[in-house]
Formats: sequence, structure tokens, C-alpha cells
Amino acid sequence: MTTWLITGCSTGLGYALAEAVLARGDNAVVTARDVSKLDALVAQHPDQALAVELDVTNPGQITAAVAAGTERFGGIDVLVNNAGYGYRAAVEEGDDEHIRELFETHVFGPVNLIKAVLPQMRERRSGAIVNISSIGARVMPPGSGYYAAVKAALETMTGSLRKELAPLGITALAVEPGGFRTDFAGRSLTQSTTVIDDYADTAGQRRKEKDTAHGTQVGDPAKAATAIIEVLAADEVPELLVLGTDANASFRETLEAQLASLAEWSAVGEGTDISE
Repeated sequence: MTTWLITGCSTGLGYALAEAVLARGDNAVVTARDVSKLDALVAQHPDQALAVELDVTNPGQITAAVAAGTERFGGIDVLVNNAGYGYRAAVEEGDDEHIRELFETHVFGPVNLIKAVLPQMRERRSGAIVNISSIGARVMPPGSGYYAAVKAALETMTGSLRKELAPLGITALAVEPGGFRTDFAGRSLTQSTTVIDDYADTAGQRRKEKDTAHGTQVGDPAKAATAIIEVLAADEVPELLVLGTDANASFRETLEAQLASLAEWSAVGEGTDISE
């Protein structure tokens, strides 16, 4: 029986993934800053679910969560770094404290969790690490520079991690969701307190008070959860899973534009080699 440790299970994709994992008979360490939000989930699966309080910016709680899951179920087979929130601001508008909190939550928290579970995975020569990124890391929208930055950092680190772990029988997967019908664009969306009028037509158009996406996203969290489970069960787990028709379309458009730019400027770039 597989044991999952999933962060950010109080709502959205984390909750949907926890539901799906438990429904298929697996064990799950379900975590949230407010564990009372997990009561119904645990009540439905008392033998399989363990709710643990976890703020991913708290190293002590990370150690305790991994230890509790290992003691209850014998080990962690799959780690899913899902906890997070959105942040909107032009780069110049970004509040220093908020930026640091964003990196602590989306980069350093997942890194600490990865370091906490890898020793036991290496010992068993098995395991999987799933890091939830965002299509924002690919398309880099105005007003989401800092959020795109933390997700890009998490995603590129995952790529290197995957190569390091492959010979040890452990896999790593980055997931890029598009818009899903969760609280991400509602309760979980924050923004800078600083507003600069010169960015009104760019980053300003994505401020929370002008965002109409909440409740209209095309993505179904339950189907996303099923997709993640399906991909992890494949003989060859891909390096990247892009979720949603919107994300796949944006990915292709961005990639095609980058390839066109590369072709246009390759002569200049390739002309920088040392001449013999």
C-alpha cells in the first residue's frame, strides 16, 4: 500500500488529491495549517488518513509531519508539495516581506520537505516527489513575476533533482496546472500593498479587484488528481505534466514563440564562440 504525504490539503487540488488517494485505498498524511479543515476527510478514512498540522515555512513542523507519517504507516512513498498561494504585483511594486514569504512557502518549504523524506526513499531505493508548479512559470504574465519566479525555481530544481535520483530508483515530477476551479483566484490570492499608476495597463489589470477568473476556471481539481495518480503509475513517469486545455495551449504558444526567437537571433548568439 502506497503512503502519500500531501501539503496544502485544506482546499483545492490538495484536498481533491487526498480524496482520490484515500478512495483508491492508499494511506495519506494530509496536512494543513488548520487541521480542523481535514476532520471530514479523516472521519471517512480513519484507518488510512493521518491529519497533521503543517506550515511548510516551519522546519520543526516539517520534521514532525514526516516523523508522524513514518511512525503511523512505516514510511513515505510519495511526497506532494502542493501548499501555496498566489501573489500579484508588478516587480517594482513587490513588498519585500511578502516576496520573502512567497519564496519561503513555494521554494524553501518544499526543499526542506524533500530533504526530510529523501533519506528513507534512498534507503528503500524507491519513491516519488511531485512538485506543483504553474503554467505561470512558463508564460510569465505581467503582475505575476514573483509567483512565476518561485514556481520556475521549484520546477527547474525538480528537473535537476530528477536526474540525481533516477539511478536510485526514485522519480521526481513537476506539474504545471492552468486555471482550476479552486480558491486560488479567491481566498488564496494576495497582492502588493504598493500600487504604481504607471503599471495600470499591465500588472494593474491582474490585481485581485479586477480578476474575474474565480469560479469560472475550466479545470476540474478531481480530474487533475486522477491525472497525477495515473502519471505516477506509468512505467516511465514524465518530467513534466501540464494540466488543463488552457495550460497546454499556452505552453505550445510560448514554446513556439521561443523557438521562433531562437531561430531569428541564433546567428548572433552562435557568433560569440572563440575564433580559432
